[in-house]
Amino acid sequence: SLAREEDAFHLSQREMEAHQANLQHLCRICGGSLKTDPYKTYHPVHGPVDEETQALLRKKEKRATSWPDLLVKVFKIDVRGDIDTIHPTHFCHNCWKVIQRKVSNAPHEAHLLEKDPVEWHPHSTSCDICVTSFRGVKRKKTMLNSQLSKKLRIIAGHTRKIRCIRKVKQLNSKSLMKKISNCKQIHLSTKILAIDYPVDFVKSISCQICEHILADPVETTCKHLFCRVCILKCLKVMGSYCPSCRYPCFPTDLVSPVKSFLSILNNLVLRCPVKGCHEEVFLEKYCQHRSNHKGAESTDS
Repeated sequence: SLAREEDAFHLSQREMEAHQANLQHLCRICGGSLKTDPYKTYHPVHGPVDEETQALLRKKEKRATSWPDLLVKVFKIDVRGDIDTIHPTHFCHNCWKVIQRKVSNAPHEAHLLEKDPVEWHPHSTSCDICVTSFRGVKRKKTMLNSQLSKKLRIIAGHTRKIRCIRKVKQLNSKSLMKKISNCKQIHLSTKILAIDYPVDFVKSISCQICEHILADPVETTCKHLFCRVCILKCLKVMGSYCPSCRYPCFPTDLVSPVKSFLSILNNLVLRCPVKGCHEEVFLEKYCQHRSNHKGAESTDS
């Protein structure tokens, strides 16, 4: 039902907000918890460096003045393209000390960072960050059997709930996107194709959100095709990622498909659905054909 779909959609939003909140407690570089950092100090990955680092840079006659410049030099990590829903926005004091020693040309630089920098991925149904956050850090003290049993029951119940939510989300995500695009009255159904094209071909000329014939098509960096109106609405409501594969996607990333594809699209043969007409028309001339029907109707009236 619509109510269940809306609940699933709002739940998805809450999940994303919780995921983003969890990211704020992690180090962008090593992935360590900022909560358990003994120094209780962390630093933003963007913006100018702190005064202590700035003084050290001047002393060593280094040109870098911002954290992004230093992070790319020390850790080979470019944070300029970071997305708040995927990447943490701070790094821990341990990683800060690594930068200090690197700038100071300290010995044993190869061993400064104990593990490789973390690779961050978009939130998903099996998100390690959110699962780890839910389970929490293990306590050092041994828990009583009753406490342990209670905790296991809570985790089991939570897991069952997540499975149910995932199932609902998978069933309704397509339906939700169609409701968001709400383009039934303006985009053309593949049912009016005059030729019985192969199923895979029909999918290739259809919007992956509304499943209508592509209208003013745009292509994402991950090579998925959508109607311009549909993808812009979904990006605004559901977040900056591709609806098909959840790869990061922004309105500025959208480009027009290659001319050869547009030529194939414009030369699709459609059968006019107007009662008593059924004329076969190329897609690029379809709007003109329909406007002729409207002109005839207004003349008759």
